[in-house]
Amino acid sequence: MSSQLDLTLPPLSLYIHIPWCVQKCPYCDFNSHGQKEQVLPETEYVSHLLDDLEQDANLVGYRPIHSIFIGGGTPSLFSAQAIKSLLDGVKQRVNLAKDAEVTMEANPGTVESQRFADYVSAGVNRISIGVQSFQADKLKDLGRIHDDQQALTAATLAKKIGLNSFNLDLMHGLPKQSLSDALFDLGQAIQQTPPHLSWYQLTIEPNTQFHSKPPKLPEDELLWDIQEQGDELLQAAGYVQYEISAYSLPGNQCQHNLNYWRFGDYIGIGCGAHGKITLVDEQQIIRTVKVKHPKGYMDLTRPYLSEKRAVLTDELPFEFFMNRFRLVEPCPKADYQKFTGLALDKNTLANLQSAIKKGLITETAEYWQVTALGRRYLNTLLEMMV
Repeated sequence: MSSQLDLTLPPLSLYIHIPWCVQKCPYCDFNSHGQKEQVLPETEYVSHLLDDLEQDANLVGYRPIHSIFIGGGTPSLFSAQAIKSLLDGVKQRVNLAKDAEVTMEANPGTVESQRFADYVSAGVNRISIGVQSFQADKLKDLGRIHDDQQALTAATLAKKIGLNSFNLDLMHGLPKQSLSDALFDLGQAIQQTPPHLSWYQLTIEPNTQFHSKPPKLPEDELLWDIQEQGDELLQAAGYVQYEISAYSLPGNQCQHNLNYWRFGDYIGIGCGAHGKITLVDEQQIIRTVKVKHPKGYMDLTRPYLSEKRAVLTDELPFEFFMNRFRLVEPCPKADYQKFTGLALDKNTLANLQSAIKKGLITETAEYWQVTALGRRYLNTLLEMMV
């Protein structure tokens, strides 16, 4: 199957996973582990991350890395010195672009002024703060370790320390949340003038506490009112929606996330991290997954790699559109062939035409673009691309 491809290399990013958090939130389905040890093995783990990166670097050669995202878990549980050692080690092993965006996730309950400033000195230039809500009762329901005042303080600190940008993570559709509750949270976030806002709906995922004991969530009609009026509030404040759940002030889109949704490549290192790498010589796109549990990942008798597979040719159309159709921006038709290596076949063309007829996407000679209706019914649109 791979012999049919004619691939072009897309941009490359690096994702780094730090799996520990103070406690597991009941809605979280990420690969995270509540902190049991008094002191985290950060020096040992950073050493493993860099060894992991060294192995993956063989797959990408000297391709420049345009963005780094340190996610979790709660990366801000690691000291600034550990983050500095990590980023210094990354620069020694890969070709990091001079203007690379370097994002680190932080929990408002684990940061204070000097710590934020030290992360910037370590090489972080963008921080993503997991606020989720500015209301104490909602934070308690979500199992967050911070309170409403700590959420505001973290946002204030982020403005003061000379970051290129920062993001506030906010959820809506929370248990017992009214329309006024949701708009209050959004208003509080907007008052902090973050350059970037991730605003997304709480969903109940398998293998979470909320899945085994589901809370009562708002009805669909209320969820739509929240989405519609929240969008108006954001637009009035100058925020531009560029992805299904992401808004930014002009010029402050998250470059790392843009690369994901544009079907770019990314190395994934750390517990359970996923990667996608284009191999032009082999004419393959491969996906990698690392060992999930920290003990297994740091076991010197086993490899870091848990899974490595080539994406099948008949999976590529769906994979491409599943990512590209999350973005508001037009999708260049040329990117489809460049980054999947495939010409459009009859089935894919028929699926696209059906989506156009239903008003979910529009097309010109050079672009496809998801409509407002398509964004509202994104799952329906993606099902049509299978």
